[in-house]
Amino acid sequence: MLTIDGITVRLGGRPILERASATIPQGARVGLIGRNGAGKSTLMKAVIGDIEPDDGQIGKPSRARIGYIAQEAPDGSITPEEAVLAADVERARLLEEAETCTDIDRLGDVHERLLAIDAYSAPARAAKILNGLGFDEDMQRRPLSSFSGGWKMRVALGALLFSEPDILLLDEPSNHLDLEATLWLENFLKSYPATLLVISHERDLLNNVVDHILHLQGGQLTLYAGGYDAFEKQRAERAAQLASAKAAQDAQRARLQDYVARNSARASTAKQAQARAKMLAKMQPIVALMEDPSLSFEFPSPGELRSPMISLDGAAVAYGDAPPILRRLNMRIDADDRIALLGRNGNGKTTLARLLSAQLLPVEGGMAAPGKLKVGYFTQYQVEELASEATPVELMSRAMEGKTPAAVRAQLGRFGFSGPRATTQVEKLSGGERARLALALITRDAPHLLILDEPTNHLDVDAREALVQALNDYSGAVILISHDRHMVELTADRLVLVDGGTAREYTGSMDDYIDFVLGRSKPKKETKSGSAKAATTDSTKTRAKVRFLKLELAAAEKAMNRLQDSLNEIDQAMYEPAKAPASLVNTSMSDLLARRAEVSDQLARAEAEWLALGEQLEMLEPA
Repeated sequence: MLTIDGITVRLGGRPILERASATIPQGARVGLIGRNGAGKSTLMKAVIGDIEPDDGQIGKPSRARIGYIAQEAPDGSITPEEAVLAADVERARLLEEAETCTDIDRLGDVHERLLAIDAYSAPARAAKILNGLGFDEDMQRRPLSSFSGGWKMRVALGALLFSEPDILLLDEPSNHLDLEATLWLENFLKSYPATLLVISHERDLLNNVVDHILHLQGGQLTLYAGGYDAFEKQRAERAAQLASAKAAQDAQRARLQDYVARNSARASTAKQAQARAKMLAKMQPIVALMEDPSLSFEFPSPGELRSPMISLDGAAVAYGDAPPILRRLNMRIDADDRIALLGRNGNGKTTLARLLSAQLLPVEGGMAAPGKLKVGYFTQYQVEELASEATPVELMSRAMEGKTPAAVRAQLGRFGFSGPRATTQVEKLSGGERARLALALITRDAPHLLILDEPTNHLDVDAREALVQALNDYSGAVILISHDRHMVELTADRLVLVDGGTAREYTGSMDDYIDFVLGRSKPKKETKSGSAKAATTDSTKTRAKVRFLKLELAAAEKAMNRLQDSLNEIDQAMYEPAKAPASLVNTSMSDLLARRAEVSDQLARAEAEWLALGEQLEMLEPA
């Protein structure tokens, strides 16, 4: 049992924790939550003894091993495998003693203890943990000095998990992980055999892993039974203000209901409609948003831009003279697309994002985009590189050179920087506030396309919900890279898997992808039975046909939309010449009529093809 008894902690004279108390049962899995800057990390440091409370005390079980990741990542010539194995200090000591011990009786005791702690299977367990965190066999044997800081922190996490402490403390463990490693970590923590205290803003982890929520607010601690949704419901019962959150949720609910109503009947979009219906069922009140009206995201609306925004035709992308990272890229991005890029870190998601943002140019194939296209590209590097001495209003004034002070303030206000917050030095802002400032800066020109690479790092749960709502309100296109699958599920309509040196549409749902990553959807092994082999072959062919039909159906629907747009433009040129597109200005009425008849025929054929493909798909897919 871990007891926090009336502790007070002051930093710089400011109280962070004030007579905070809580009792954590032995074996409990607890999610520690609270707004950015509330003192969650301070509390953890007090638990491990790095900070001495000004008052009160923390009681821990005698001889209990407490595990916590050090601030500095491991480094040097040792390999990730060696670093993880070294975390089991007792095993390392006993193995060393077994090499030098000459006392037969003592040597027997050493080997008996090594067997008791399962020491000889340790390399296999270490390899399994590292593999789950994204290290393949080759990476596990490379020196730590060859890895970036983020990968070194993964090694530190792996070492901590391998050591299996009696009380495991984790502070935002998924910040350095991709979606795939986050899913593995969540699955690992579900069966962790000892007490767990984790600071996390991952809604899914807080629902699927923990059985208690420890809420830190105003220097006080309150322990709730259940996961995050249960906590939110209990908090909602005591909430005094619901108006602002209710208005935002009603708007989101209306959008989701409209999507479900319009797309449930289509075979090509039925799965997405079902996913939106699930979102409606899961929607919960957003308590903390009501408590902090300054928390906001509002992306400025871009001007209209015809589709496609970007098209890739057999493109390849590389860094300098090195071999291409990605090849055979064939993609079309339309003005209303919401795309999530899937795939492990290192497979090329960020490289693809940099290509689409024009930071990299294709070395093979073609890439087409209109000259008027404006892209807002967000990365964590922008957050880290904000000038610490500057204020938000100074940074925005430089970025919006020539704009009026009112325009600068208006853009900052969209992201919650009004009044004193706009003139606070960056170094005094929380991580979440810096992320909001970076988003404000990259959207100052009202981009047509937002490319967001891990935008939720440092954002608490409620800030993430606010960002989801802002993305759903945004009228431009979105490309998202995120390990927060709750955000992916609520914002993305298309999934693109970056793997094997290319990128391709992923036709399944996020649930399908999660099953695939966790190894729950591997194809069944063939049996010796001929009929079983035939059944497996038929099933494989059917799945391949379904995937093919879905791609064809999506292409047919986009063709219909393009033809309908063309038809609308011709009608406008016929009946409202002043508003006609430039390509149709001065076109004679007879030519317009002829072109309209041709496009109408093409649209009719496209609709017939779309209907036929839909019928084929419905026959192959289970009801």
